[in-house]
Amino acid sequence: MRRRTDVYFEKIGDGTVSVGDGLIHAVLAFLEEQRLEPTPLNYSFGYRVIHDPAGPLALEVARRTDGGIRMTSSEVEALGTMIEGAAHMTLSPALTIQPGPVPPAVATLVEPNDAATNAAASAEALVVETRRQVAGFETMVSAMRSETRDFGRDLAAREDALRRSVPDDSTDMSFTELARITAAMRARVEVAEARLEQATREASELREQLAAAHDDARRDPLTSLPNRRAFEEALDGQIEGPFHVAMCDVDHFKTVNDQHGHPVGDRVLKAIAGTLARECAGHLVARYGGEEFALLLGGVDAGEAQLLLERARRAVGERRYRLRESDTVIQGITLSAGLVSIAPGETLRDAIVRADALLYTAKRQGRDRMVGEIC
Repeated sequence: MRRRTDVYFEKIGDGTVSVGDGLIHAVLAFLEEQRLEPTPLNYSFGYRVIHDPAGPLALEVARRTDGGIRMTSSEVEALGTMIEGAAHMTLSPALTIQPGPVPPAVATLVEPNDAATNAAASAEALVVETRRQVAGFETMVSAMRSETRDFGRDLAAREDALRRSVPDDSTDMSFTELARITAAMRARVEVAEARLEQATREASELREQLAAAHDDARRDPLTSLPNRRAFEEALDGQIEGPFHVAMCDVDHFKTVNDQHGHPVGDRVLKAIAGTLARECAGHLVARYGGEEFALLLGGVDAGEAQLLLERARRAVGERRYRLRESDTVIQGITLSAGLVSIAPGETLRDAIVRADALLYTAKRQGRDRMVGEIC
């Protein structure tokens, strides 16, 4: 059965363009036929229609445009929102996490189920694809704007040449009419150039916002350290070792919050984060959650990693934490830590589980200490 979107691919030329360029041109053909401005919103809408011709959005667009009826900007916005909402409703049951037994030693490291993991991976892939498409759209519109500006300059030069070639007392209306048509075309080109400039600016702003959102999703807002997600993705694509994982936990942190309040507790966490980042410069320090920090130490052997972690841990304990309001020193801020070396073929997540188990061993042995595989 012939799909309506096939028509847009037939408009892209003689087949010499790449698949990516063909998709972009097909989207532009769709926007042109629907008389939609090439804004980031409309381009994203058109991309979803062309990229998934059998999807619910494309089918609904085909139904609404049957018989030559064109989409309006309000329909684009409303239809896109409606389809997204329906997709979220469809996915919701799959994201339900079923409770199950959790080993005591790894109680803080519950593995997400496959559905949640796959959903997160799909969302991440969608973000990456969206960023790529926005970047491509920005480049394409910028090139179109440049060509439009050059065309406008050519029209202006021809209009001036026509007017100079016709004497003031000439009765030849053909030259006069041609000059008038050229002037009207130039005016329309100037309007198109202004719209393309606006679209370029919007695409650039959207690209920057997506990049900022991507970074924010991997950064802890309190300490500005990388967060758990960033830490667990740290070794993606890395092949050079050795690497060592340390899991650290602030001892008796609940007492700090209970005695001094959560704002003070937050300031203590920020101070600890700064100390760890300073003492472990060149290595990855992340806030893993709550009062727990994770360190990925690379390029050093196991003995050096142990010395580095112990120095950082002692620096945290030796720092003086004072209340701003009364200058009172908060006593007893210490760290417990577990340290392991990532074995050949072992995943980072498995190493985290082992390091976390050693962290709890340190807690059981009295806190304010490090327990490692070679300690």
